[in-house]
Amino acid sequence: MPRKGSVIERATLADRLLHAITPEQVADVMLESDPALAAPGTCVLWSDNWPHAITSYPSPCLEPCVLAAAHAALQEWRERATQSATTQVLCDKDGATAVLHLPAANDALPASGLQAAGARMAEVLAIQRLHGTVAQLAQAEHLQRALFAIADMAGSNLDMPDMLRGLHRIVGELMYAENFYIALYNEADGNIRFLYFVDSVDAAGPTAGEEFPLDRIRHGPTWWTIHERKPWMGTTEQLQAQIPGPLNIHGADSHDWLGVPMLRDGQVRGVMVVQSYLPDVTFSSTDMALLGFVGEHILTALERKQGQAELERRVEERTAQLAETNEELRQEVAERQRGERLQSALYQIAALASVDESSERFFRHVHAVVSDLINADNFYIALLSGDGSTLEFPYRVDRNAPHSAARPLGRGLTEYTLRSGRAQLVDGREAARSLIEAGEIDEGYIDSPTACWLGVPLIGTESCIGVVAVQSYTPDVRYDQRDAELLTFVSYQLASSIQRRRAADALLTSHIRLEERVEERTLELREQIAVREQIEAQLQHQVMHDPLTGLPNRLYLRDRVERAIAGVRRNEERRFALLYLDVDRFKIINDSLGHLAGDQVLQEVARRLGECVREPDVVARLSGDEFALLLEDAPVPQTASKVAQRVLEALKRPLLVNAHELHTSASIGIAIGDRRYQTTDELLRDADIALYRAKSAGRQRFVMFDDSLQRNAMDVLGLEQELREALAAGQFEPYFQPLVRLADSMAVGYEALVRWHHPQRGVLLPGEFLRVAEDSGQIEAIDWQMYNMACTAGAALVRDGGFITINVSPRHFQNEDLDERLLAVTSETGFDPAKLRIEVTEGTLLGDPAAVAKVLQRLRVACIEAALDDFGTGYSSLGYVHRFPLKMIKIDQSFVAPLGQEDSPRSLAVIGAILALARSLGLEVVAEGIETEQQLRILRDMGCVFGQGYFFGRPQPAGHWLALREARTAEIVA
Repeated sequence: MPRKGSVIERATLADRLLHAITPEQVADVMLESDPALAAPGTCVLWSDNWPHAITSYPSPCLEPCVLAAAHAALQEWRERATQSATTQVLCDKDGATAVLHLPAANDALPASGLQAAGARMAEVLAIQRLHGTVAQLAQAEHLQRALFAIADMAGSNLDMPDMLRGLHRIVGELMYAENFYIALYNEADGNIRFLYFVDSVDAAGPTAGEEFPLDRIRHGPTWWTIHERKPWMGTTEQLQAQIPGPLNIHGADSHDWLGVPMLRDGQVRGVMVVQSYLPDVTFSSTDMALLGFVGEHILTALERKQGQAELERRVEERTAQLAETNEELRQEVAERQRGERLQSALYQIAALASVDESSERFFRHVHAVVSDLINADNFYIALLSGDGSTLEFPYRVDRNAPHSAARPLGRGLTEYTLRSGRAQLVDGREAARSLIEAGEIDEGYIDSPTACWLGVPLIGTESCIGVVAVQSYTPDVRYDQRDAELLTFVSYQLASSIQRRRAADALLTSHIRLEERVEERTLELREQIAVREQIEAQLQHQVMHDPLTGLPNRLYLRDRVERAIAGVRRNEERRFALLYLDVDRFKIINDSLGHLAGDQVLQEVARRLGECVREPDVVARLSGDEFALLLEDAPVPQTASKVAQRVLEALKRPLLVNAHELHTSASIGIAIGDRRYQTTDELLRDADIALYRAKSAGRQRFVMFDDSLQRNAMDVLGLEQELREALAAGQFEPYFQPLVRLADSMAVGYEALVRWHHPQRGVLLPGEFLRVAEDSGQIEAIDWQMYNMACTAGAALVRDGGFITINVSPRHFQNEDLDERLLAVTSETGFDPAKLRIEVTEGTLLGDPAAVAKVLQRLRVACIEAALDDFGTGYSSLGYVHRFPLKMIKIDQSFVAPLGQEDSPRSLAVIGAILALARSLGLEVVAEGIETEQQLRILRDMGCVFGQGYFFGRPQPAGHWLALREARTAEIVA
């Protein structure tokens, strides 16, 4: 048997502690490891959030005296670093605390075993805290997905029953909700309406859509929830103890009941309830809070759905009204067209009456006019003789009946029309037979093949002077009352024309009537012209104004600016101003709330801008979120500045869009119009340059254009050309900054950073030219030149070990051959790929996660590892970091800088969490921006292994670090 405390026994205890993965297991191993710890009453107390949620082993041992002794021993340890005789502090770090309680003092305690158990207990508690954090994040993510699903349902095309079933399903995913109902309460009439009711026991419960007075369930749990405006939870007995009054159970009595009110502006709009009839299924306060939170979103979804249904109903009603109006307009248009054709026919006949031509030609023209109105293949005109005894046929076209010049009056259809004095329509043989039987006509006067006959009397000034008639011999050609009306109108004009031909007086009368009709038609045409002019004015307004905001558009603004410039030419003392405005972060509003919300924001911005100016100043919308204000009279620049300040103050006021309170701001560029401007484009260009400077300076401000801004804009163009020349001349050089091991400050690698050896300006840092390189598209060429030089110059730095890191921008991951090109660079320079690492930002990972992960995996296969730069400043989370094949994460210097200052606790918490995350994922951690000895000491005590910063050295060429290394080697040898 090995001696107690021997190496073998310690190895066995360490092995058992390493296999213990819970605080209970660690405590069990520790208590069994030595007989001195086996006395009755010995226990271990721990918590990962001391003094809250304290647990003990063996359990239960949480007696008040034991807890008091543990708190006292922990306080003594923290103040004096001394241990109590009966209570030993095993670990106390970052809230993770464990205490060993002994029933009596014992000097034979194994110090090494307690120290190992305390270290393991600290690790297990840290892991337990991480698991708890992950569980909380998972629960929050699950709740967020549920809220997103509720919002999606509210905006979907689902009808109300399907949406309610979907809401039930979502609530069931968050908690036990087999028995669930939603009821809306109308405070105005005191009624409650059950939108949805599902109950596995209560089959006699209310049906979906049922509405009745709330007093019907008076003093029930639902009644109390609405009446008291607060949630209730528990069994019937527990509810009775909580509710301030009698409790009546309506329906089946559940084992556990949970109901929450759905409130809007402090008023109860409804109630949502879940019930359990199972003894082993109960609800907690967490369920109550969760159901109340979800209830607010469900109420919003229901209100949106009901509002959508009401809107659809109104749209349907309005559509039906518009359809009815459209049909009436269509009929009116048809009547107008028919009237226009008739009017045209009448005009033609009237015109024929004044033409000096033969009667044959006159009647032939009349026939042609009638043929344009109705079918007149068989047509004739019959006139009474002067003595009224004979029918004369001055014109007749008929494919069956022979043409006769005249015949005595008889009992035919023509004579019947003359006698009646009105239009006669004889449709078919049966109609003719009825007239024969009535004695109105004789059968001998009827043409046997006639299928339909229509005759209209020609009524003169005193009596009927004749008949105009058409007839059909085929069943497919029929006449109706509308044809009779048309032919009647024609007959009037025809009779008038005939009479004008018969007498001069009749002709004069006809001219007077024609002039009256011309006046009526002229008035109608004038009205049509007025309508057309109104339409043209409306079109002109639409062309010159923005349809969304109603403001003048760019075209209108250019016209006004050109007038203002012309005014300055006439009077050189005159000044005006142009304010070019851009709404800050408008794209975020569009992307997060949708374009409809964005349109509402633009309309409100337009309204507020209108309040900031006066006549004759102009507010115009140019495009998107860009606006312009033209101040017609700005004698001094301060006038424009005051207006710009008014605009900033007006836009600073919050605005409400779709229940979201938004805070907007704007960047403004100002150009003062004077005699130096000859064109509108020059003025717009200078205002735009000033706007760009305002946005670059931090937004929510205005900048007045001056000549220096123009020169700066020209400097950017010059810098772009100098960058091209620098690429060709090889003026870029890699500088290296060491990454060190914090334990001994030895360099383990170097980060390659670009520097530009400008011929006139000296060494330029990246901030002085990279933005211009990005905008001009030269950044990729600079990067690849840098990668080649970094591998060439850095090879000597890592000859004996270590690595070189290079920064890779998101732009490179848009090319699928990034890994192939990097390997080609290492092959060309002879650099070992295993000593090369790339640094990427969090934005790179989130751009196209799947594609980036594939590229990083291929690089890992080729022995090129990846490091995540500026960790904690972007959008990374546990859900993203573990998806990518990373070797290292670099803590952003914004978390390192506060160390040792008053606001360092937050940074300590973040850095501790990052270190714990990295250890659990097997990642290396580098702390960036170390500049002081105190920062180094704190990071080293927290367990951070690697660091980087000016404390260890500023970026220098490779030769600097090689010379420094040789000097240190020489000192060691000496």
